[in-house]
Amino acid sequence: MSGEPDPLARLSRLFDLILPANAFYTQKFGTPDLRTWADFTALPCTTKSELLGGANRTFPLDRYTRMHQTSGTTTGRPLRVYDTPESWQSLCDCWQPGFAGLGFTARDRLYFPFSFGPFLGFWTAFEAATRAGIFTLPGGGQNTSARLRCLLDHDITVVFCTPTYGLHLAEVAAKEGIDLAASAVTKLVVAGEPGGSIAGLRAQLEAAWGARVLDHYGLTEVGPLAFEHADAPGSMAVLESHFVAEMIDANADGVGELVVTNLHRTACPVVRYRTGDLVRLQGNRLVGGILGRTDDMLHVRGNNVYPTAIEAIVRRFPEVAEFRLIVEETGAMTDLRLELEPHSFAAGDLAPRVQRTIREELLFRVEVTTCPAGSLPRFELKARRLVRNRRENPPAAD
Repeated sequence: MSGEPDPLARLSRLFDLILPANAFYTQKFGTPDLRTWADFTALPCTTKSELLGGANRTFPLDRYTRMHQTSGTTTGRPLRVYDTPESWQSLCDCWQPGFAGLGFTARDRLYFPFSFGPFLGFWTAFEAATRAGIFTLPGGGQNTSARLRCLLDHDITVVFCTPTYGLHLAEVAAKEGIDLAASAVTKLVVAGEPGGSIAGLRAQLEAAWGARVLDHYGLTEVGPLAFEHADAPGSMAVLESHFVAEMIDANADGVGELVVTNLHRTACPVVRYRTGDLVRLQGNRLVGGILGRTDDMLHVRGNNVYPTAIEAIVRRFPEVAEFRLIVEETGAMTDLRLELEPHSFAAGDLAPRVQRTIREELLFRVEVTTCPAGSLPRFELKARRLVRNRRENPPAAD
């Protein structure tokens, strides 16, 4: 249960604002009477598949002025989320305590090296920083080399990006002889992937940039909800003034699925929303960040493994520039193949060393191969390193 004073009063106020105007939640909940925390947790969870129908709107459509959507990689089609000016402002408001926790000052200069589109991304951070009078610079319509020159020319101090793109910026900088560690950049705020909390990846980013990596977590359908504070590394704090966070289906290691309620985005509310993200929730903190996805768990010859566990090992090897995990599913059998792209200066015995480490720590064998430098795709936003190939059982021999 959230540590924010009287969360039940906040939840009751939320229901007063959205019921019965919101037909989706009126049909789902009726008129709930929240007297205890158990009354709230007895309500059914909300899933992404339920929201795909588009019925989750509290007001007539002409009140809405913004639309953002998810990538659609999980369900096969994107989830569209609509906001009124008021609900959009509530999302931007999340960044004011976020900026403070991240250690920003009015002297910081922020750069967003990607093209803004319908994906929520850092839209709210950009608008919140602009409204707060902080210098903000978008990097759309440029290639990676141009973005590097831009952040140097404008003495950027904070870069917002995915962990993957932060690595790619560093990779291109090294090829072009740019010393990022000598730049004005002091912080990288990363989101969109679990990588911001993977120790090996964080170490690579911090070494390449000479800057502090700070993790952030948000969802298009929920908003910006958790930040790693500059004085509390290794976890992210949920904004309890804006969200109620729960954890369900926890395992013996204290890891379960994060369930979130947004208290202020009343135009397109989410109540007890199953994020699909695995966390270790202690109080209001996501210890270790986002640990994986419930829908990414692989069953490999009697072992359960999450791709983030493999990435955590891969990122310990600085020789690796990029990688891809290929899942071959034939009937009930699943095999993994890990492709490593080494930096041009190093390959050697990289594949057997990674293979041996995975076997020793995760207790199963993965086929590991290397591929030529520059052959694997690079990503501006969310990386897509997990490839699933599904085949039916091969026909029996005559």
